[in-house]
Formats: sequence, C-alpha cells, structure tokens
Amino acid sequence: MAAYGLYTHIQSNKRRSVALLIGLFILVYVLVYAGALVAEVLMLGDAPLDYLIRAAEFDFLKAVPFATVGTILWILIAYNFHQSMIDAVTGAHEVSRTEEPRLYNILENLCISRGITMPKLRIADDDALNAFATGLNAKQYSITVTRGLLAALNDQEIEAVLGHELTHIRNGDVRMLVIAVVIAGVISFFGEMVFRLFFQNAFYGGGRRSSSSSDKKGGGAGIAIVIALALIAIAWILSIVIRFALSRQREYLADSGSVELTKNPDAMISALRKIEGRGELHAANSAVMEMCIDNPREGFSNVFDTHPAVDKRVAALVQYAGGHDPGPPALDAQEAPGQIEPPAGGPWSDAASNSGKPFLPGEPPIGPTGGKGPWG
Repeated sequence: MAAYGLYTHIQSNKRRSVALLIGLFILVYVLVYAGALVAEVLMLGDAPLDYLIRAAEFDFLKAVPFATVGTILWILIAYNFHQSMIDAVTGAHEVSRTEEPRLYNILENLCISRGITMPKLRIADDDALNAFATGLNAKQYSITVTRGLLAALNDQEIEAVLGHELTHIRNGDVRMLVIAVVIAGVISFFGEMVFRLFFQNAFYGGGRRSSSSSDKKGGGAGIAIVIALALIAIAWILSIVIRFALSRQREYLADSGSVELTKNPDAMISALRKIEGRGELHAANSAVMEMCIDNPREGFSNVFDTHPAVDKRVAALVQYAGGHDPGPPALDAQEAPGQIEPPAGGPWSDAASNSGKPFLPGEPPIGPTGGKGPWG
C-alpha cells in the first residue's frame, strides 16, 4: 500500500495535467466555432448549409487569436487567484501557529518527519467534517480544515487527515484537480455565452436575412443550429468527463500515504468513519467538493462519484495496512432527538411500574362513609 512519493503515479499526473491543458484549448475552439455558426445563422437567416459552414469557418479563423488570448488570461487569473476564489466560496481564512497551535504543530511535525515543505493552513468556519488541499506549486499549496473536523476528531485522527492531504500534494493530485476546475469554468463561460447569443437574438432580435443570401436557396439554418448545439453539448459533456475521469485511485493512494506517514492505520480508518456522511459543505460547488477528503454528493448510482465509498476505502486499509474497522460511530443521544424513551410505568406514577399493574390510585378519592360509600 506504500503510495507516498509513488513515482509512476506522479509522472502520470504530470502527463495528464499537460493533456488537460491541451484539451482545454481544443474544447474552447470547438465552442468558438459553434458560436460562429450560430452567429452566421442569426445574421444570414435560412441560407444554404454549405454557405453557412464556410462563413462560420472564416469567422472562426478571425476569432482564434482572441479566443487563445482569452483562454490564456483565464488560466493566468486562475493560477494566481484560485485560492481567493475558493476561500470566498468556503469562507476559509489562513491561520498561524498562534491562532491554531494544535493544528499547526501536528502539521509541522508531519512535514519535518519527511522533509516536506509545509503548506499554508486554513480554517473554514463550517460545522461539516471535511478537509481539502489546493495550490499549483510549492508556494501556493494550502490545506483547509473545517471547524467541525477539529471539534470531532482527536489528534491522531487529525494527523491522519493531514497526512492524506499532504500525500495529495506530493503526488500531484491537487494540481490536477485545480486544472480540472479551471477547465470546467472556461467551458461553462464560453458555453453560456454562446447560448445567450443564440436565445437572446432568437427571441428578441430575430434573424436578419442579408441581401446577398436572399436569392439563394435556403434550408440550412435549422441543420446549422443543430450542429452548433451538438458541438456545444459535446464540449460541455467532455468537460464533465474530464473531471470525473480523474482516477478514484488517488483517494486509495492518499489514504495509504497517510498510513505511511503516521504509521497509524486505525487513526485513518476512525477519521473516515467519523467523516462519512457528515462532510457536506453547503456553500461549496461541486468542483470544490471534488477536492475534499470525502464527497457525499452522489448521482447516477455512483457512476459519477468522484470518491470511492468509505466502506471500500476502509476495507482496503484493513486488508493491506492491517487496520481495524470499528464500524460507523453510534449517534449520541443529543444527535438523535425523539429517541428518548418515556419513564417506565408512565409519566404519572412510579409505583405502577413496580407493581406491573395498570395505573390505579392507592386510595379512593373520597373515603368510605359508614362502609356504604360516599352516597350512603
């Protein structure tokens, strides 16, 4: 299960990062061509399909330099300000040793033991139990932990979680995830721009037929629109596939890397059991949740889950790391309102519970009068 510093995994992540960036430009160019096709239909009206395609190709070639510059600017903005964007979503802020000595010392000891550059520490003021790492280089790497996690986990379990996130940083998983988030943002922006261009003009502006095409045989506008919408849909689906194609194996490797760092598989298992189902960051979008140690958001019968089930991760740690699974933690009485049983014997009498008989008063409400009762 030794995965920390796994050379093949790190090299694979580097190759994937380059491939993702190349794929980003390809998807952007597909969207630009789709937008050019929609624009020609709106300007020329129901012109022949081959004419619309040639006109869109001409517009596409003129737009490529602007699309390239725009994409590069987007990447540069994301490179320098992605942490600020994530902090704005999660409400996280950087902390020092003075502010969080317990957390800071645990992380510092882990880094010193393996000669790792210590990342920055951030706290998200959220009751959820979760943590995630961010950054694209050694100067940017950061680990964010929620308040809920600090309150619920002991020192050994927190150490295991921090070891998990350090392994993500060392293995290059964090860089991959940030790039995938950037890709999703770019595709969403360009896709929405093309859709707005089409629907706003279709419903408010209307198509304008130019004099150059008025005498031509039409019939190609509908097909051109279908092609454009299909290209947009393909680019959007591929951007999602890129995000979900990030191997779930990275979580197994990070779990095992944490065990190698801490030498404590039971702490990693216990931390996962406490976090399971309690890590939902309601203010965070799906891209941020994909970075977390556990992502409770599921869909399509686990086909699109970004994390393996906790049961599978725990089973792997038990099988390969020699850990012991205590099972899901039992809910405390305070966490399970409505489960408090009423006092035995009913709320009115303790004596009835001892006799085992239905509730009856010990004495008649009115004493007997002459042995004949209250009415004589």
